[in-house]
Formats: sequence, C-alpha cells, structure tokens
Amino acid sequence: MQDRKRQGDVSLDTSRDVKRGGSLAFRVVNAQISATAVWPEQFPTDGLYEFVFVGRSNVGKSSLINCMANRKALARTSGSPGKTRTINFFKISLLRHHGDDSSHIFQCVGGTVPSPTDLYFVDLPGYGYAKVSRSESEKWGKMIEGYLKRRSQIKYIIMLLDIRHEPSAKDMELFEWLKYYKYNIITVATKSDKIKRNQVQKHIAGLNRALGVTVLPFSSETLAGRDELWKLICAQI
Repeated sequence: MQDRKRQGDVSLDTSRDVKRGGSLAFRVVNAQISATAVWPEQFPTDGLYEFVFVGRSNVGKSSLINCMANRKALARTSGSPGKTRTINFFKISLLRHHGDDSSHIFQCVGGTVPSPTDLYFVDLPGYGYAKVSRSESEKWGKMIEGYLKRRSQIKYIIMLLDIRHEPSAKDMELFEWLKYYKYNIITVATKSDKIKRNQVQKHIAGLNRALGVTVLPFSSETLAGRDELWKLICAQI
C-alpha cells in the first residue's frame, strides 16, 4: 500500500476555493457509466482522479451520485439494499473556469470552448446488509480492499453516513481502516431532509463527536450540501 500525503477529514471551509482568482464556476457536461468491475483488470486505465463513495447499504449513495451529476438515473437506485455487487465507475466531465468574468464560461462566442475536466465517481458496494450471506460479504470485502489498495489515482474517499443514526460498528471499523492507511476522507451525512431543520446541527454535532472530524450534511432531495461537496472536489482536480 503506497503512503498517502495527508490523513483525516477535509476542511469544510471552502471560501479559499471559491475566491481563488475570482469565482469558481462549473457544470457537469457529461456523465456516463464507464466500467463495471469485479477484477483489477476491469478497472479503467486512463489514470483519471477517482472520488470513491462508500457507505452502508441504503445510506443513499446512488441518490447522492445522481444528485451530484445532475442526472436522474446515472446510478441505479433500488428498494432492495445490497443489490450493488460490483465496483461501478462513472466518468464525469466538468466544464470549469477560474475568473471574475463568468459570462462566457459555457458559450465562448468567437473563442475556444474550454476543454472539460474529467474524473471518476466510483460507487463501491454497500456494507452491513443483513440478508447478504457471510461468504458473500467476505467476497465483497476482499474485492473492495483489493481495489482500494491498488488505485494510486484515488483522490478522496467520500464516506456516507445516515444523519438519523449514530455510526455503526461497521462504519467505525471502515473509518478507522481508512485513517490507518492514510486516505483523505470527506464525511457526508445523507438524508438531512428526513429530520426537522432545527435538528440537523444537533445530529451533525453528534456525528462530529463520534468520528472526531467535520461532517457535511447533505440531501439529495433539497440539494443541501451539493455545492459544498462539489467545491471540495473541484479544489483537488
């Protein structure tokens, strides 16, 4: 396992990224599934940065990925937790621009349209689903660990937690494993729309204490937290 330069959570103060050289503006111009993999030889070989989404089954990974990509069905959602059994690579193309004048970012009349910036969203199988057999769960675990240990292009692990619940034993086990191997981690609390607005910060404070990091509240329904998460991602590409 190669060493990582930084460890722990990512600061949620994004003012530096927004104001650096003016404003940061972008949009997703293309999003598509690029690879569905089980074995390393099936992984993409183009060397693009990878932002990896992990979390328990039914935590809302697919909905969050669709929300971030502004697509309705890029990642398939299911009423049956534990359905995702492969590592799915979604190629995301962004058109972005640093500068005060954003009037011609996406329509450069008489000029050259900036080339899109490409990256991967990687959706790992959810864990902790009771109806999955122990042998199947161990198989998934080996597949996921094999991926994580082989991919030098992983930029961040985006770990998802359900804002309504305390971290489970498996959540904590994964979090400590990621810290041990010095991955950069962004922690996100999904489904913030499922609790009362005046309770969000109380639940976030509890997650902050449990993990010892700063957790970002997110809702795929109201889009709360989407811009903040994109700013964190775009600051690293």
